[in-house]
Amino acid sequence: MKKIFTFILIISLPVTCFAGGFSKVGTAVAQFLKIGVGARAVGMGETFAAVANDVSTLYWNPAGITNLKTISVGVSHSQWFADISHDYAGLIIPLSTSDVIGISAIALNTGEQEVTTVEQPNGTGIFYDVSDVAIALTYSRALTDQFSVGLTAKYIQQSLYNESASTFAIDLGTYLRTGFHNLVIAMCISNFGGSMQLEGNDLIALTDINNQISGEYNPDARLKTEAWPLPLNFRVGIAMDFVGGEDPVIGSEQHRFTVAVDGNHPNDNNERLNFGGEYAWDETVFARLGYKMNYDVEDWTFGVGFKFNISNQKIGFDYALVDYNDLGKVSRFSLELNF
Repeated sequence: MKKIFTFILIISLPVTCFAGGFSKVGTAVAQFLKIGVGARAVGMGETFAAVANDVSTLYWNPAGITNLKTISVGVSHSQWFADISHDYAGLIIPLSTSDVIGISAIALNTGEQEVTTVEQPNGTGIFYDVSDVAIALTYSRALTDQFSVGLTAKYIQQSLYNESASTFAIDLGTYLRTGFHNLVIAMCISNFGGSMQLEGNDLIALTDINNQISGEYNPDARLKTEAWPLPLNFRVGIAMDFVGGEDPVIGSEQHRFTVAVDGNHPNDNNERLNFGGEYAWDETVFARLGYKMNYDVEDWTFGVGFKFNISNQKIGFDYALVDYNDLGKVSRFSLELNF
C-alpha cells in the first residue's frame, strides 16, 4: 500500500508543479531548438525524458544515453510548415560500461528564396535562405546501476540572408531508476547559455547626421539589434513499463506497454504537460499515442514503428503524425541503426 501511495504521489507531481503560469511568447530566440526530434518520441507526445533509450535521447535527456550499450546512429526528417525542412542526426558511442559519448546536429532550413522588392515584385534575381543549426557533443556517465548524469555542450547559429547570430549553450540531465516496477524519474535543463544578437552587412546604412545641412558627408552607421536569450526549458519526466518489459506491473513476454509523463517549464511560454504511451509486440511492431496539454495548436500525436535484424545489426524505422489544427499536419520519419 505504501508503494502504491508513493507511485500516485510521484505521478501527481508534474500536474501540481506545472499547472498555471503565464505566457511570455516572443521573448526568446532560436525557436527551432524547441522542435522535438525523433519520430518515436514525437509519437509518444514528446514524453521521452525518462524513456530515453534511442538516439534521439541526445536531444531529450543527455543522461539517458547510458541506456544504449552498442554504437548507434540515427537520423530524423520532417517537412515543416511553408516548405521548411527540419533534420536531425545523432551518433552514440559507448566508451565503457559506464561512460558514453554522443554527437548530434539539428538543422532547420527554408531553401533558397528569391528577393523581391516594391519595384521588382516578381523577383530581383538575387536569392537568399534562412537556416538554423545546432551542433552538440554529449558525455554521460552511470554513477551507479540506477543513477546517471549527462552533459551536452552545443554551438547554435541562426542565419538570415547576410545576418547571423551565434552562441554556446549546455544541457544537463539526470536519470534515476527507482526500483519500483522499473519506474524512472528524469530531469533535464535545456539550452542554458548565452544570448544571441544579429550582426551582418545589411545592418550598415548611410546616415545623415544633420539633415538641415545639405551636401555634407553621410557616414556609415550600424543599425542596433538587441540580444535575446535562448529558449531555456526545465523538463521533469517519469516513465514505467506497465505491461511487459523490466519488472512490470503485469508480466508478459510478448507484449509491452510503457506509459510516460513529462512536465515542461519554458522561459518563454506557459507550463506544459505531456502524456504518452507505447505498445510493443515482440519488440518488433510498435504503436504510440500522446497528448499535449496547454499547447496553442497541438494536442494528439500518433506514431508507429518497426524493428528488424539484418546480420548483427538492428534497424528501426519510426513514423509520427502531429495535427496542428488550422496549420495542418506534420509527419516525421526516423531511421536508427544499432551495431
